[in-house]
Amino acid sequence: MVVAVMQPYFFPYIGYFQLMHAVDTFVFFDDVQYIDRGWVNRNRIPLAGKAAWLSMPVAHADRRLAINHRQYLLDPGAKSILQRIEAAYPRRKEQEESQLIAELIGFKDPNVAKFNANLLRRIAGSLSIKCDLLNSSEILGQCSLRGEDRIIEICKRLGAKKYINSIGGMALYDSNRFLAAGAELRFINTTCQPSVGPTGAIHYSIIDTLMRKGLAGTSSMLDDYELVSAHNQQ
Repeated sequence: MVVAVMQPYFFPYIGYFQLMHAVDTFVFFDDVQYIDRGWVNRNRIPLAGKAAWLSMPVAHADRRLAINHRQYLLDPGAKSILQRIEAAYPRRKEQEESQLIAELIGFKDPNVAKFNANLLRRIAGSLSIKCDLLNSSEILGQCSLRGEDRIIEICKRLGAKKYINSIGGMALYDSNRFLAAGAELRFINTTCQPSVGPTGAIHYSIIDTLMRKGLAGTSSMLDDYELVSAHNQQ
């Protein structure tokens, strides 16, 4: 059993879907604290030679609340995002991928975790990704563990023999602790080339990949990654 756990991001880049493709079970980390100005409610596409944000506004609430207890403000947010996408890809309005994205942005449940999980499930299905998709809140219930301990507990409950994390988390986890729990730790690193923006290399949202490559072209990129051992792997 190969497992990954990630927060349910808003139209994340191709590497997120490569991680889904690389595992047997992918867990949406829906019961951890929502972080403002992160990747849960926003992402970027290229527009007029610059990186443009697609941001779904989130209703003000106690900052300690988990992702699955926060709400989107869909009415102003969806319209603005669709307008920005149409401006970035004016000739692709009628293509299948554009219609899929419009459907996902038009999803009516304002719960942040449910909204994002829906778009991630739908895109994964359209790319023929076969992993099981679960929510951490359903696996753990009321659980006081945090950080690495929480991830390891999910691995134990799922019987994970390997845990794969995004490359950005390499400094956060101790491979020996995962091994003690029966799971080998690896990190996924996309080999897809980023775009070059005015501020440097950027991996844009999956929206940009779908618009440029189509579903078939995006699906063909799912194996373009490498698995890396932790620095302290023995």
